[in-house]
Amino acid sequence: MAELQIKTGQLKSIRVARKIGRPKLAKQVGISERQLAKTEKSETAKLSSNTVSRLSEALQISTMTLTGEFPVAERDLQPIKKPKCTTGCCS
Repeated sequence: MAELQIKTGQLKSIRVARKIGRPKLAKQVGISERQLAKTEKSETAKLSSNTVSRLSEALQISTMTLTGEFPVAERDLQPIKKPKCTTGCCS
């Protein structure tokens, strides 16, 4: 499986800005909280392309933002808005 090098500073700043806790993100991605913490504390990290894809999906950002190929956009630093119920059952 291919590995991708990510910019861990971008990962942490986006996670914090999006108000997603480390335990929640780790669970969504399928890695341990300890592995996520270790990844965030290093300057760069090599992760499987599958893990990087799951991180970008959970954070709702481009994989290329995590790898540093795209800069972090202002919209990437906004909290994720929860989808609103359109059926009326939650109002």
